[in-house]
Amino acid sequence: MAENVIFFKRYPLSVGQQIFIEDGPRMGDWIVISVGEKKIGLRCPVSGTEVNWDRFCYFVEERESAFPVDDST
Repeated sequence: MAENVIFFKRYPLSVGQQIFIEDGPRMGDWIVISVGEKKIGLRCPVSGTEVNWDRFCYFVEERESAFPVDDST
C-alpha cells in the first residue's frame, strides 16, 4: 500500500563548493574543504573557522511509496 514517505540521501558534496545551511546550530555560509566517507570539513568564509564534522547534509524528497519497504522479495 502506498503512503507518503520522506526519503533521505547523503548529498554528494565536493571540495570547493559554497553551501548555506538554513537552520540549526551550524546555520550560515560554509566552504567545503574536505569530504570523506564519514566526515566533512568546512571553513567559514567570514571568520576562517575550520570544522570537521560527521557528514550531515542530506537531500530530501517526499513522494508516494510503499511503506514499510518489504526487502524479503
